[in-house]
Amino acid sequence: MNDAVRFPSLSELRERRSAKWTQYDAGVLPMPVAEMDCLLAEPIAQTLIDAVRRGDTGYPPMDGVPSHAFAEFAADTWGWAPDSRRCVLSSDVSVAGIAALRTLVPDGSAVAISSPVYPPFFAWPGRAGMTLVDVPLLGADRGYALDLAGLERAFADGVRGYVLCHPHNPVGRLVPEDELAALADLAQRYDVLVVADEIHAPLTLPGQEFTPYLTVSEAARATGVALHSPSKAWNLAGLKAAFLVYEDPRFDEPLAGQRHTLPWNAGHFGALAAVPAYRESREWLAALRGHLADNHALLRRELAHRLPGASCPVAQAGYLAWIDVQACGYGPDPAGRILEVGRLALGIGSTFGPSGAGHVRMNIGCHPDLIPEAVDRMVAASA
Repeated sequence: MNDAVRFPSLSELRERRSAKWTQYDAGVLPMPVAEMDCLLAEPIAQTLIDAVRRGDTGYPPMDGVPSHAFAEFAADTWGWAPDSRRCVLSSDVSVAGIAALRTLVPDGSAVAISSPVYPPFFAWPGRAGMTLVDVPLLGADRGYALDLAGLERAFADGVRGYVLCHPHNPVGRLVPEDELAALADLAQRYDVLVVADEIHAPLTLPGQEFTPYLTVSEAARATGVALHSPSKAWNLAGLKAAFLVYEDPRFDEPLAGQRHTLPWNAGHFGALAAVPAYRESREWLAALRGHLADNHALLRRELAHRLPGASCPVAQAGYLAWIDVQACGYGPDPAGRILEVGRLALGIGSTFGPSGAGHVRMNIGCHPDLIPEAVDRMVAASA
């Protein structure tokens, strides 16, 4: 484990007041919520400490600096140079995504998602005044690819918005460029807005390559907006900062109101922390990505050795593991049994959509010693 990324002891973690560490009693090992256990990168921590010391606890800055910092990071990391004036500061990707749907998709339209997927996506269309259509991903045996034929049928039937999860939560898949380009062509043909949630992109694992949706073609730029945030990669979820990013100047006028109101919803600390995250904490991020790759490999080895009935796809990004436990004898509620018997809290697979039944999601953004402990508890619950 790289010394640049430091993890508190378990007893120290239990002193935290975040949701992950207060939702369960002290005998439970909590691994469901998507927040990591590591300490903050030093430049971020120092920025927050300095702000508190000077009493700088007001509203978020309107100077555009966080947007500039994100645009610089995108250019240096992915070769993508979005106009920082079109990187609109917001509080989180859900708020920004729903705002995009409300503003750029006709009222009352249908919006598609592809399960299994991040559970809040199921509520986004309703919160935007629209209806939900689920076009599930192709199965594990087909690599959880987008069902492009199914999406074309849905678009032809009147769907006017599509929420893309890339990198994917919970599977950890990076959608390849040709698949993104095919999606963009369909979106342009059927006049569909693609809202690409790319929040896990900075956590692309070593040896893998993330392609931003808005870079794949003119069709993508004409049909899409992207959602980004430092919250997952630098563990800042409670500080509330994200970006609604677009490139097509045709969106300037309809998004004018959102460009004014969304930044005021951001957290001041989130906006402040985003700048040292994107500009000064890149080496820390590289070390974290290596650590997460090691943790994914460790989990797969532990499962193969200790719980061979379980399986999970090889993640390409992020710190979430999507584990198929249908052959492990846990019954109809695997997460419930593992929590009750093994005292291990995991994400409930069915909340990610119907195809999530028989699955659990594990957060491995932790010290590597906790992964064998988690598998021990899964084994105990399967007996």
